[in-house]
Amino acid sequence: MSALATILRLIWRDQRAALTRGAVLAVTVLVMGAALLGLSGWFITAAATAGLAGAGAVFDVFRPSAAVRFLALGRTAARYGERLATHDATLRALTSLRVRLLAAQTRAPFAALARLRASEALNRLGADVDALDAVTLRLALPVGAALAALILAAGGLVWLTDPRIALAVCGVMALGGGAALWLGVRAARTPARQAEDQAQAFRRGVVDLVSARADLAALGQLTTQVAQVTAADDRRRVLNRHLDRLGRRVGLALSLTGAAAMALALGIGGTLAHAGILDPARAAIGLFVALALAEAITPLRRTASEFGRMASAARRVAARLNTPTGPAQPLPADRTLALTGVTHGHHPLSEPVLRGIDLRLPAGTRLGLQGPSGSGKTTLLALMAGQDRPGTGRVTLGGRDLTDLDEGALRRVLTLVPQRSALIQGTVADNLRLAAPHAGEAELRAVLDAVHLSAPLAARGGLSTPLHARGAGLSGGESRRLALARALLRQPDILLLDEPTEGLDAATARAVMQAILDRLPTATIIVASHRPEDLSRMALILDLGRPEVRSSNL
Repeated sequence: MSALATILRLIWRDQRAALTRGAVLAVTVLVMGAALLGLSGWFITAAATAGLAGAGAVFDVFRPSAAVRFLALGRTAARYGERLATHDATLRALTSLRVRLLAAQTRAPFAALARLRASEALNRLGADVDALDAVTLRLALPVGAALAALILAAGGLVWLTDPRIALAVCGVMALGGGAALWLGVRAARTPARQAEDQAQAFRRGVVDLVSARADLAALGQLTTQVAQVTAADDRRRVLNRHLDRLGRRVGLALSLTGAAAMALALGIGGTLAHAGILDPARAAIGLFVALALAEAITPLRRTASEFGRMASAARRVAARLNTPTGPAQPLPADRTLALTGVTHGHHPLSEPVLRGIDLRLPAGTRLGLQGPSGSGKTTLLALMAGQDRPGTGRVTLGGRDLTDLDEGALRRVLTLVPQRSALIQGTVADNLRLAAPHAGEAELRAVLDAVHLSAPLAARGGLSTPLHARGAGLSGGESRRLALARALLRQPDILLLDEPTEGLDAATARAVMQAILDRLPTATIIVASHRPEDLSRMALILDLGRPEVRSSNL
């Protein structure tokens, strides 16, 4: 419940005014419905009684008729306004929540992001946020409106009829509705969570089936993958049918609750009328109010069915929103990058990849990192970029911890080009302008010239060359050079490169590295590579493959 409360607070803070209007209108709808049927019941009974007594000619039918029309029309207008206000507010709040989630995801530790499957993560985030619309529309507003309506109806029945009728009607509704909701939530929580898990498995399977169908067919696994996707869909359907049955049982319990309240109202009202305590018209009010209040507890059926799904989604979303971040500090003028006593492993229980690393790299340092795969080159670059926190020790820029600095300011002066750089669907110019949105075509062509990419792209459209999803349309070497050109466009003070010339021939690799050094003559450049073409122009070399070097100062 704490996660649900957290999400509800976020939604409430984001759309306080609209949700307040929606909640007031929701209560108004229920109260006007109860008043409409109560007044109608009184009117019919009073008119019949007056007719039997021979007083029909003098009975006032105009004011009750006007009130009935007013309540009928007002209830319709209030229902329309309530739906408009609550649904619009919920959609706006969820839009803000999506932005916050994606922003929090970008602050996740580097190791977690490296293990992330983008399609799976986006599917899960999208499904979780979609499930959270029920927090307001299926949980908070229906339950809150039902309680408020029952309290107001109890007060009205005490005033117009008798406390015993008020207690019978509203007490049975509250206790019966609460019990049905509680039992329904308990029964549906687990299958609702399992149904959502199977739905996610189905979505992942379909995505994998479509994206890798050629490879699956070549390996003879296409039929197996189709069978797995079909099995996940079958399990999802079975669980959804089970949830439907539980929902119908909750609906039956709520219907019986309403029937019990009406029966009690009729019995108590008839007894009081027979004893002369109430006139028949006033005694009829309790019966019709009980009939109207059934509308207040009927939505609880959906609440019970969807509670498990929304609770699981709320836990996951709340956990993602609570990504720890340090206080943003201004960027220091000093561009000295330093690592002090850094020891780090990929997992707290695993053997550290880096031990006792001490580096002090003043502005303009040219450092090469070499060593076999698994020696920690990529990990060290991630620590230098502030994308991961060291297990022990500090990584600082100008004496301040990287993770405490303002993220936007840090990224303007420090750029990391990882082994697998992200390219987007669009044109070559679109991908370059991710680094400098207002860059002119001359600047874009200059960085393409620097990485020797202008000629390969000239025949395909130059800056207008179209790229497909994830940059498809370029070779591996061309994708690498486009990522390097984008980094050069930022003109960073510190540039970190991980295998920058992978996929390039030796001559092109040497030319690209020389162009990088020429365009950033005063920048700190740190290159992790196993290729001599990348490391030959570095003033300092740190070999992480040698234990005596990995644990010593530089």
